[in-house]
Amino acid sequence: MNQPYAPASQAPVFQLSESSRAAFLNKTYMHLFGAIILFTGIEIAFFRSGVAERMAGAMLGTNWLFVLGGFMVVAWLASRVAHTAQSLPAQYTALIGFVIAEAIIFVPLLWMATTFEGSIIRNAAIVTITGFLGLTAIVFVTGKDFSFLRGILFFAGVLALIAIVCGVLFGFELGLWFSIAMVGLAGGAILYDTSNILHHYPEDRYVGASLELFASVALMFWYVLRIFMSRD
Repeated sequence: MNQPYAPASQAPVFQLSESSRAAFLNKTYMHLFGAIILFTGIEIAFFRSGVAERMAGAMLGTNWLFVLGGFMVVAWLASRVAHTAQSLPAQYTALIGFVIAEAIIFVPLLWMATTFEGSIIRNAAIVTITGFLGLTAIVFVTGKDFSFLRGILFFAGVLALIAIVCGVLFGFELGLWFSIAMVGLAGGAILYDTSNILHHYPEDRYVGASLELFASVALMFWYVLRIFMSRD
């Protein structure tokens, strides 16, 4: 949900030719697809090698605030580099590093999910993809600029972070309704990110655009999966 980096001399892709916009969008969504494939491949490697169980045990035995804090630092650095670095290899490094960090932080949740019905992860993924496609279609069909959501998402994100920290410190479960609210937050982030891609990103920032979309999709998947787990 970062404000995209756009040098004053570089016009947003929205102001360019139709072919330039199409090329930018194609690159952005191909990189998003690649990030999802990389994330999936890393998780499969973790679980098939048996490393996932050891990772989950170690992370669940650690104060989750340390894990969350480390992830937030990596996420901030990755987003910063992807949106400001002039070097394309640096941008790719940021995206790959962020995907790896997401894969690691997902291990405990996915490991717990494997103790439920076998199709729970697949079903959560289907719901997430369907939600993402539906929200993306809303932006593309309406052409609406959802940049007004920035302040709302920031405020809601701060409140959610405070709730998560309090839950860890005082040992209470945030529950089903919190997960539902977080799915709503992720949906708003997807609307905002997609709108930014259409209206505000310069054409050389497709890696940063894909990183933002991947982060929002991952957030939605996390809480959709928690909702499925709370049903069993």
